[in-house]
Amino acid sequence: MKKILSTAASILIATSLAFAAGKSADQKKADAVAKKIDAIYVQKWTSKTDKQCLNAKKAWDKLTDAQKALVEGENADPDYFGRDTGDASKDNPLNQDKIGENEILVVSFGTSFNDSRAADIGGVESAIAKANPSWSVRRAFTSQIIMNHVNARDGEKIDNMEQALNRAVKNGVKNLVIQPTHLMHGAEYDELSAAVKKYEKKFEAVAIAEPLLGQVGKDAAAVNSDKETVAKAITAEAVKKAGFGTLEDAKAAGTAFVFMGHGTSHTAKISYSQMASQMEALGYENVFIGTVEGEPEETSCENVIKAVQAKGYKNVVLRPLMVVAGDHANNDMAGDDDDSWKSLFKASGAFEKIDCQIEGLGRIPEIESIYVSHTADALKALGESKKK
Repeated sequence: MKKILSTAASILIATSLAFAAGKSADQKKADAVAKKIDAIYVQKWTSKTDKQCLNAKKAWDKLTDAQKALVEGENADPDYFGRDTGDASKDNPLNQDKIGENEILVVSFGTSFNDSRAADIGGVESAIAKANPSWSVRRAFTSQIIMNHVNARDGEKIDNMEQALNRAVKNGVKNLVIQPTHLMHGAEYDELSAAVKKYEKKFEAVAIAEPLLGQVGKDAAAVNSDKETVAKAITAEAVKKAGFGTLEDAKAAGTAFVFMGHGTSHTAKISYSQMASQMEALGYENVFIGTVEGEPEETSCENVIKAVQAKGYKNVVLRPLMVVAGDHANNDMAGDDDDSWKSLFKASGAFEKIDCQIEGLGRIPEIESIYVSHTADALKALGESKKK
């Protein structure tokens, strides 16, 4: 009897060891891919980056489905290559050469969500190109992490600022207008301006256009025509998408709209307070402004929930106050994790219904028109500078 038990135990141990060995082999392969992903999850581009992106994808493709599920690193996970974000072929990286002497470089933070990149960023770029047929419109992103992701996963190469500016110089561009798709005069805008300044002498004339919300203003009450247009446009779009005829109809139905921006510690964070002031000035009592970072403080998710609850609204529509509906919109706002805004609003127990509209600002015609107007102002300034 003991011999039988001993044999059975030996078989069980041998089976367990074999299983563990097999799992270990799978994990090692998954870890190797995770390491390659982490290596390209960086903000600095080098001469090795493109090859690293290609090798990371090749290594991923060799994994079995079970091995792909095991990929986990400092920043790597199965979604890096596995998540379906749409058809990358619909997007145009706008990095073609032989473009003539006049260029408008549209600069965005960027997104790895293919559909949003084509609809939101592409929407702005197309509107500017249509309004300026004698100028060549080109693209640059400022997030190398995103550019590497798109390159590795989809084989689409998007220029960073340095690459785009060098390309302009190589193409013999004489007149250059930079149109940021950034929301405000924040850190990204400052970095863009510093990068452009290093290249100013390589062109005959350079001008940088205003971001979406225009000049920041001195205090929370300072609003401008850009902020008013944005407030009206995004609210009208959200109301329409939610199936209401008017904002008042939504209010009567106990529905509030919450626009979630990124937030920033930069002094430009007052722009979010100004957007809230603009909503109040328009009489939009059931519209609220929040931010992922919770800066300014009143825009934190916790404080926005309290504000909406205090006014007695039972239904909430969440929508990004961002040019693109990328990672923040899909995960921080509408994700299923416990710390997403959708989950936090539900967990509060104060609301009967939470809906999410995952659409960026860049696909709204009125928003595109603001960028077109800002580009026109920059073109005018550029022309005047050449006359001096």
